[in-house]
Amino acid sequence: MNLTYIDFLVSAVLATIMFGVGLSINFEDLRQIWRSPRAFVLGLVSQMIILPLIAFLVVGFTDLPPAVKVGFIILAACPGGTTSGFVTVLFRGNVALSVSLVAVNSLLTLATIPLLVNLALTVFTGRHSAYELPLTETFLQIFFVTLLPAITGVLLRYFRASMAEKIQKPVRNVMIILFAGVYAIIAFADESKGGSGITVADLWSIIPYAVIINLGGFIAGMAMGLSGRAGLRTSWTIGVEVALQNTTLALLVAGTLIQSNEMVKPALVYALFSFWTALLYGVVVKRHNGSKLFGEFRE
Repeated sequence: MNLTYIDFLVSAVLATIMFGVGLSINFEDLRQIWRSPRAFVLGLVSQMIILPLIAFLVVGFTDLPPAVKVGFIILAACPGGTTSGFVTVLFRGNVALSVSLVAVNSLLTLATIPLLVNLALTVFTGRHSAYELPLTETFLQIFFVTLLPAITGVLLRYFRASMAEKIQKPVRNVMIILFAGVYAIIAFADESKGGSGITVADLWSIIPYAVIINLGGFIAGMAMGLSGRAGLRTSWTIGVEVALQNTTLALLVAGTLIQSNEMVKPALVYALFSFWTALLYGVVVKRHNGSKLFGEFRE
């Protein structure tokens, strides 16, 4: 596997992000979720089953290139991330649920990403495709770049709570800078140096389907929560968790592990707008609820 400096940069950014996620995990919040797990189960099913199914249905009947279709499934297979947690905190959603889903997803993706991505490769590119997702390397890469940094953050918060509180904000600021930087580099760097080679034509061909999947995530998450009688606040949170994906992890899988510039493009496009649609989603639901924009939900 020929790795570029961008591959190492993506790994470093993702590790930093997951360390920051670990710092935010409070065991008391997790205990509250385990005592009443209905919302957690609804969120997990929505993220792990419903969103990938939506992605398969949306792109399966399009004339998009096969590699781009696989890129969408990679994106759908990478749930959660820091953006969803930030939006949940901003609008006073169910933060404990958000953190719990991210924590468990960090473990589950060790198995679900290889399963879903290899299924997509078989369906969209054929059994004899030049593309493949190496199982052992994928497991190890995801473990060392996502799960291990997250565990390190959790342990630091548990054993050195005061230190964790002091460094949490600086780590978050560094994450934002690195996050923006790595996406800019991948979008504009030359393909020979690890860039995606994305064009304006690519953007316009991908974005309609990306928006449909994004909106489908909000609607499916909200519907699952409401149908399970989880309450508006929790249902809204599930919608955020389903619709906002870990695009940095998607870049790692598509760009570093599979080494396909085409498969990287859906994650790049998704990252351009998904945060803003999440803010709009929060505004619309809060206004409908009659609650203050950044205040508590009215149940």
